[in-house]
Amino acid sequence: MLEEHRITELDSGVRVVTERMPSVRSVALGFWIGTGSAGEAEPEAGLSHLIEHMLFRGTARFESVEIDQIFDGMGAELNAGTGKETTSVYSRVLDVHLERALDVLADMVWRPRFAQSDLDNEREIVLEEIAMYEDDPQDKVFDVLGEAVFGSHPLGRAIIGRADVVAGTPAEGLRSFYDARYVPGNIVVAAAGSLEHDALVEQIAAAEAARATGPAPAAVVPPVDELERRIRFIEKDTEQYHLCLGGPGIPRDDDRRFALRVLDNILGGSSSSRLFQEVREKRGLAYSVYSFQSLYAGTGQVGMYLGTRPDNVGHAMAVVADELERFRVEPATPEELDRSKDNVKGRLVLALESTTARMNRLGSSVLAGLPLLSVDEMVERIDAVKLEDLEALAHELFVPERLSAAGIGADRSVFDAALEPLGAATRSESPWPARQGAGDRRSAPPSRAPMTWS
Repeated sequence: MLEEHRITELDSGVRVVTERMPSVRSVALGFWIGTGSAGEAEPEAGLSHLIEHMLFRGTARFESVEIDQIFDGMGAELNAGTGKETTSVYSRVLDVHLERALDVLADMVWRPRFAQSDLDNEREIVLEEIAMYEDDPQDKVFDVLGEAVFGSHPLGRAIIGRADVVAGTPAEGLRSFYDARYVPGNIVVAAAGSLEHDALVEQIAAAEAARATGPAPAAVVPPVDELERRIRFIEKDTEQYHLCLGGPGIPRDDDRRFALRVLDNILGGSSSSRLFQEVREKRGLAYSVYSFQSLYAGTGQVGMYLGTRPDNVGHAMAVVADELERFRVEPATPEELDRSKDNVKGRLVLALESTTARMNRLGSSVLAGLPLLSVDEMVERIDAVKLEDLEALAHELFVPERLSAAGIGADRSVFDAALEPLGAATRSESPWPARQGAGDRRSAPPSRAPMTWS
């Protein structure tokens, strides 16, 4: 069994959490910051993501190209991502390079330059990224669903942000946004692999000694669960229709999250799941079909995705409607329950053999205030899931009144007709508001984690 994690809180408020894995020669190291799209006001939409890009643009000590050369010279990985609630900057390096990697990462996170000339160039890159995203309906449809589920709440907005905000925010505005969020009490440094905790803590304390302190930003107020169903559709000339159904889920600290993982696996989270088998394997109506679940502070989201050609839209959605009805009546057989629990346990244990996966778990959990359960404790929680737990969740989360719908495709009328078999799940007394806008065969369907942008 691997050594248990260790946590140290520095005098400044920065938290350092590590797990030592003596059998490896590498270290995954990450800075986790409590800022993401859910904490942005409308005029700030996209600033968390823009700052993530700007961290790579250089510091007083390192030019942008030097940062690339240093990590390339170590044979290391360097990346970052922005989510709904967090931003992370991380690397995976050989243990002999850990001190150097931390030195550069700390400077990037704590002392970014934010020069106007750098910003002028980087904002063009982000605007190209936004344009690329707008051209990818298979990604964009999840943000269309987010708007349908969460309405005007920031959780319903795209992480990548709005082009007008990215184009119009000056360097001093970006610096002000950064200063309010990249404060010690809002940062966790996580590492897993071949390391010594005390030595890492000492180096981090030295690296952040000159940082100004300040209060962490106020927690994001979760949306009120009003069970309002919304329908959103974007007309776009695409070869496939990209369709999502979804609704509010459970918060990340809900003890039922283990049961939800098992439940999601049965509905559409594996190659033996009901949606995958009924829509794809038995009828050939889609290449990609799966369910997903996302957990946030105070709320969550459940949903499912389907991509199919115009001629198959009606038939495929009728099958989905039948499966949802069956799911509410009988969310699992005893055999499905056992198979799903074993699948979830297997994925969990295999993933945590990775230093990066362990670092991600450490950083995200400590930042969110979640308990760091051992592998054995998580396996016990999964084993404890019972059929009645799944029945209660299915009846709560997948009732028609909770399910909104989103789609992207060439013809709104095809989308509307395809929703008819879902009945109360999508009926509205007023016209549905239109929104303007522009694998390996046997691999399991992807689980839809909260989307990140990097």
